Amino acid sequence: MNYLAHIYLSDEDDFIKIGNFMADAVKGNHYEQYPVGIQIGIRLHRFIDSFTDSHPVYRQSKHRLHEKFGHYSGVIMDIVYDHFLAKNWKKYSTIKLEKYADDFYKLLQDNYDVLTEKTQNALPYMMQTNWLVCYKSLAGLELILFQMDHRTKNRVNMPAAMEDIKQFYTEIEQEFFIFFIELEQQCKVELLKLRDEFCYYN
Repeated sequence: MNYLAHIYLSDEDDFIKIGNFMADAVKGNHYEQYPVGIQIGIRLHRFIDSFTDSHPVYRQSKHRLHEKFGHYSGVIMDIVYDHFLAKNWKKYSTIKLEKYADDFYKLLQDNYDVLTEKTQNALPYMMQTNWLVCYKSLAGLELILFQMDHRTKNRVNMPAAMEDIKQFYTEIEQEFFIFFIELEQQCKVELLKLRDEFCYYN
């Protein structure tokens, strides 16, 4: 899963959202230097990644791209699943996606000092392109793939995946719905465990 899903699955807790969002930039046990809520968010992020990578439905979606894009099929499918979350946002939240995104950008700005350097550097561009909202259209999805391809030094031409995404669009969307129900349920269970472990009941 990509940025929007990680934020959404953070139980509306600000620090858990921040930790879940920036976790990729925190290696090993370095998460222990952060406030407890952020630690939980980082641990939750790692759980989500592990659950996603091993789930048969997600693997089925990813396999549609594997022959052409190899290792990067997972990177692409994470973004595609976020597209379906954004596209179907009304199923998951009563808050408009545009407001949800604006509120999250403000949260990051208000807690700028606790962000990783990588997150600090990415924030202005993320806000400028409104990355979290951009996902919801196919044109926005293609733009995000173009940006990700640039970040990976154009190794596999990620925007070319749009042809396969469009071909299997309905099938992948249905796979997303099946997978995301399970992911939401498992995240609720995992969050309860983490809150108990850290005695964090905000």
